[in-house]
Amino acid sequence: MNATAPPRATKRQWIGLAVLALPSMLVTMDLTLLHLAVPHLSADLNPSSTQLLWVTDIYGFLIAGFLVTMGTLGDRVGRRRLLLTGATVFGIASMLTAYSRTPEMLIATRALLGVAGACLAPSTLSLIRNMFPSPQQRTLAVTVWSTSFMLGGALGPVVGGVLLEHFWWGSVFLLAVPVMLLLLVLGPVLLPEYRNPEAERLDTRSVVLSLVAVLSLIYGLKEIAKHGFQLVPTVALVVGVVVGFVFVRRQRVLAHPLLDMNLFGNRAFSGSLTTLLLTVMFLMGVQFVVAQFLQSVLELSPMQAGLWMLPAVLAGMVAALVASGIVSKVRPAYVFGAGMVVAAAGFGLLTQVEATSGPGTVVASSILMFAGLAPVSALGIDMIVGAAPPDRAGPAAAISETANEFGGALGIAVVGSIVNAVYQSRMTGKVPPEAPGSAGDTLAGALEAATQLPGRGGDALAESARTAFAHGLQMNALVAAPLILITAAVVTVLLRNVKPAAHSEDDAQDEANAKSEPDPKSDEKTVRSSSL
Repeated sequence: MNATAPPRATKRQWIGLAVLALPSMLVTMDLTLLHLAVPHLSADLNPSSTQLLWVTDIYGFLIAGFLVTMGTLGDRVGRRRLLLTGATVFGIASMLTAYSRTPEMLIATRALLGVAGACLAPSTLSLIRNMFPSPQQRTLAVTVWSTSFMLGGALGPVVGGVLLEHFWWGSVFLLAVPVMLLLLVLGPVLLPEYRNPEAERLDTRSVVLSLVAVLSLIYGLKEIAKHGFQLVPTVALVVGVVVGFVFVRRQRVLAHPLLDMNLFGNRAFSGSLTTLLLTVMFLMGVQFVVAQFLQSVLELSPMQAGLWMLPAVLAGMVAALVASGIVSKVRPAYVFGAGMVVAAAGFGLLTQVEATSGPGTVVASSILMFAGLAPVSALGIDMIVGAAPPDRAGPAAAISETANEFGGALGIAVVGSIVNAVYQSRMTGKVPPEAPGSAGDTLAGALEAATQLPGRGGDALAESARTAFAHGLQMNALVAAPLILITAAVVTVLLRNVKPAAHSEDDAQDEANAKSEPDPKSDEKTVRSSSL
């Protein structure tokens, strides 16, 4: 009797993947849509500066904070059930957000959206782990899922810009409603249910510790990116580290932990996780300032900036899909290393950007960065989920998504700090005495001050500020290019023993065949017994 290879996915599973990709795309799109709608909702609801800060940040904070909890909860109550519950809440919260009449209501509905969003990402990814048992097919499926996030981020400014030109600000949030309805209709038909029958109840203390640790760290990183090292965000970082340490210690002694720390002992898992964190940090950090460059230095609208960035996103998607095929024959370490070298070339090109150079150089460098790093991100997520046993796919998916959140926050904090430092040094002595102090601190402050200065003084201040910001972008590229080359070398060595997906599938089949072959000693005993 010969054992067979892992079963191949059918048309039903691939259609189910398309259904899973839609809500994933919307989770990312929702972040972009809010930033576009801020001027319009501010005019309508008149929130205070503190309320506006909570409106913009609460969604991302709660997604990051609840990812680990929801990833583990899905294994206990059922991954499909949690996904459909999250979709229901996300759809309802989207309608409530669209028709919010007060800032307090908007903050509350955005918070509800964040909790619901935390149900979607780990549930979709862990379901893919069950739907595609073949390593080769799973790699392609995870790549498609991963690129849906990129597509959502790219389409957000374009779709949002069109809606805001013709409708009120709440219309951008109603996009989620038909997608969630489609998921609720097709999900029970196309998606399998999975839950771990041996799972125990959630440890409440672990849930609280994980929430406090993640929220404190994300808050601290984002606030440092905006305002520099101040007391409150610095204390938040310290609290996050301390509480995170307590959380890890608790997981090691629990019989049924919220997060199984043994996963980190797998080199493929821990190496891929580190690679994913660094990849997202490089990509999101630089793209954060590139978006500002396009809008504030080149004076493009958000929709125009989004259209200019579409080629880079499409290049990243194509590269990720091509890499998912290559990695079935080539060791992932070499694919990762090659992608990072391509990205380093993009960062090198970014060093040539000037305030007057137009969008061409920025777009070309972004194409190289996305083409190099998007495959690394997608394949890294696949390796993280694939390295975990099927019954622990939920926590593994949650960890990969948390790494994405931390990488983005860390990248924006680091890159933002470098840009601000270069900007402030370049603006020394170039701010007129009559301009407010914020003109020397940020590009936005300088451009605002320039509109209030008479005659040539305002134009000169704006020109100096844009040039200083461009120099900050150049400095980031100069720092990032060699760092990413070093990362490429380290990752190649760290993951060099991880086999291609096709080899892993062959090994699994050989192991199954070995188990199915009859034991000669057992056969001999059987013959003797029969002769007696």
